[in-house]
Amino acid sequence: MVVCLKHVGITDSGRERLKMSVKTLASWSAALCFQGEPVDESSVKKMILTFEKRSYKNQELRIKFPDTPGRFMETELDLNDIIQEMHVIATMPDLYHLLVELNAVHSLLGLLSHDNTDILSFRDVVDLLQELTDIDTLHESEEGAEVLIDSLLEGQVVALLVQNMERLDEQVKEEADGVYNTLAIIENMAEFRPGLCTEAAQQGLMQWLLKRIKAKIPFDANKLYCSEILAILLQNNDSTRELLGELDGIDVLLQQLSVFKRHNPATAEEQEMMENLFDALCSCLMLAANRDRFLRGEGLQLMNLMLREKKMSRTSALKVLDHGMIGPEGSDNCHKFVDILGLRTIFPLFMKTPKKMKKAGTVDKEHEEHVCSIIASCLRNLKAQQRTRLLSKFTENDCEKVDRLMELHFKYLEAVQLADKRIEGEKHDMVKRGEILDDVMEDEFYLRRLDAGLFVLQLLCYIMVEISNSGISQLQQRVHQILNLRGGSVKVVRHIMREYAENIGDGKSEEFKESEQKRIMDLLENF
Repeated sequence: MVVCLKHVGITDSGRERLKMSVKTLASWSAALCFQGEPVDESSVKKMILTFEKRSYKNQELRIKFPDTPGRFMETELDLNDIIQEMHVIATMPDLYHLLVELNAVHSLLGLLSHDNTDILSFRDVVDLLQELTDIDTLHESEEGAEVLIDSLLEGQVVALLVQNMERLDEQVKEEADGVYNTLAIIENMAEFRPGLCTEAAQQGLMQWLLKRIKAKIPFDANKLYCSEILAILLQNNDSTRELLGELDGIDVLLQQLSVFKRHNPATAEEQEMMENLFDALCSCLMLAANRDRFLRGEGLQLMNLMLREKKMSRTSALKVLDHGMIGPEGSDNCHKFVDILGLRTIFPLFMKTPKKMKKAGTVDKEHEEHVCSIIASCLRNLKAQQRTRLLSKFTENDCEKVDRLMELHFKYLEAVQLADKRIEGEKHDMVKRGEILDDVMEDEFYLRRLDAGLFVLQLLCYIMVEISNSGISQLQQRVHQILNLRGGSVKVVRHIMREYAENIGDGKSEEFKESEQKRIMDLLENF
C-alpha cells in the first residue's frame, strides 16, 4: 500500500494532522519483511538490485515492443510491486546512500521520463519520491538526506518533474493527485535546502507555476499549492524575483488578485491562496525593477480600490502599498499614489483603525505600522506639488491629523517605555547573577522592543520631524504644543530618531546609509 502524505483537498492544517498517522503506518511498514527477511541494510540492497533488474527488463521490452503493451505489461506490474516495497526505505534515511550508490536514483528519474503518464510506475515513482523527501524524514538523517538531494539535483529532478506536470491532465483525478504530489516533492526539497529555489525556478518551475495560477479553471487544492510554492520561491531571493518580473509575473499576480477587489474569498482555502499571492507580490516589490512593472501594471490603482472597497483583501493591499513605496526606489510609486487620489484613501485609515480589520484578526499595530510607513515614505519621496498636497492634509480641519499623530505617538511611547523598563529589570538581574550580556541577548531585547511598537514609534517621530521642517509654522507649533501639554519632550523624540538613524539603510549601500543619516540629523537640528 502506498501511503501519501499529501492528498488533493487537504489543507496545510490537515496535512499536519496526517503526519503522525502516516509516520505510524510507515513504521509499521518498516517492520515488514522483504522476501522473508527482516528489513536491514542487506535486504535493502537486495530490494534495490531487484528494482534495477526489473526496471532494466521493463525498459528493454518497451524498446523492443513499443506498439504492443501486452508484451511488457507483466514487467510493468512486477516493477510496480518492487517500487511499492521500496517505500519501506523512506523509514530508514540513514540508508539513502544505497539508493545513490546502487544507481536507483538515476533509474527512478529515468522512469519519470516515460512517454506514457498512464503507466503505474510513473505515478508510483512520484509517490515514492514524495515519501523519501518527507521533511521530517530528511531531518532524521541529515547525512542521508544530503546524499539523496544531491543525487536528485544532479539528475535535474525539478526539470523532469515540471515536464511531467505539463503532460498531466488535471481533469483526471489520478493525474491531479500526481501534480499535487509532485509539488510536495519540490516543497520538501526547498524546505530542506532553500538554496535550490533559484535552480528550481530556472528549470521551468516558475514558468509552470505562473501558467497554472492563471489557468481559467475552478479553484482547487492544486492552485492553492501552486501559490504556496510560488511564495516560497520568492522569499529572500532576488534572482527568482527578477525571473518572475521578466516572465510578466507581476501582471499575472495583479490579474489573479483583482478578483478579490469586490469579492471576498469563498472558502478558508481560497483566502489562504489570496494571502500567498499577496505575499509573493510583496516579495517581488523588494526588487527595484519590479516596482516599475507594478507601476506600469496599474498595481497602485488596484490596491487603492481594494482599500476603498473594504473587503478582506484590504489588509494585504495596505502591506503591498507599503512595500511598493518604501525607500528611494519607491519615489515614482509615491508620486503616482498622490495623482490617483490615494491620500483620500490612506488618511481615513490613519485617523481610525477600521473595526473590520480587528474582526479579521489584524492587530492595530500591524495596520498602524503600514499606514504610518506609507505616509513616511511619501514625506521622504514626494517633491513639488505632490508634497504640498500631502502637507496640506495635515492642516485640514484645524490640524486634526497632527492631533491623531501625537495621540499615536504617546500610545506607542508608553508601550515601548514599559518594555524598556522590563528589559532594564532583566539586565539588572542578570548582572546580579554574574551572567554575561552577549550579542544574542541584546538582539533578543531589541526584537522585544520592536514587538512592543518601537518601529511604529520611530515612524511617528519621523513624520513629526518632517512636518515640523515643512516651513508651515502652524504644523510645528501644533506638534510642540501637544508635546508640552502632555508632558512630552523634544529630547525624547531626538533620542528615538538618532536610534532610528543608526539602524537605517539595512542592506543598502554605505553611501545611501550615510546620506540618509545626515538628512535625518539635519531635520533634527531644526526640530
